[in-house]
Amino acid sequence: MQDFSDQELIINYLKGDEKALEVLISRYLKPVYGFVYRFAGNEQDAEDITQETFVKVWGNIKKIDRQKSFKAWIFKIARNTAIDLLRKKKTVPFSRFDGEDGKNAIIESLADPGPLALEIFERKGLAQEIAAAISELPSKYRAVFSLRQDSELSFQEIAESLGEPINTVKSRYRRALIALKSILQKKQ
Repeated sequence: MQDFSDQELIINYLKGDEKALEVLISRYLKPVYGFVYRFAGNEQDAEDITQETFVKVWGNIKKIDRQKSFKAWIFKIARNTAIDLLRKKKTVPFSRFDGEDGKNAIIESLADPGPLALEIFERKGLAQEIAAAISELPSKYRAVFSLRQDSELSFQEIAESLGEPINTVKSRYRRALIALKSILQKKQ
């Protein structure tokens, strides 16, 4: 059953095979937890959000559009659940330099011949610094970055899960890399 596609598992579950849902959960538990951990910034909230995400998946699996990616759908639920929980806690960080159009004038005006954010990311021994730098990213950039890097979603899947146009997602990813590079260079 591990070799079944997500769609096959959903169909089997809807036909009464409880094991199919267990396989889906085991397939996505770690990636969803990793994503929401980066989003929330702490274990307790990440555990709560992950649990609530899978409760929502279980409650709404009959409504999924089988033509769309289950992976994108589950990450959209995880993102929305994280936003809801963080709004209740009033801890969603926002950049005070972001304009109404979503552009960050400070970051966009930076021109630096130094190494790219991905080159910095690949250096060994920076895992804690990188995690701290990622947590400083504005939430909309952090979400796109995490879905792309940690969950390995395509830009199209990210766009579907966030409900954003694909060009917006690509732009936010690029801005996240620029911001991450800037944050890491300041710490050196």
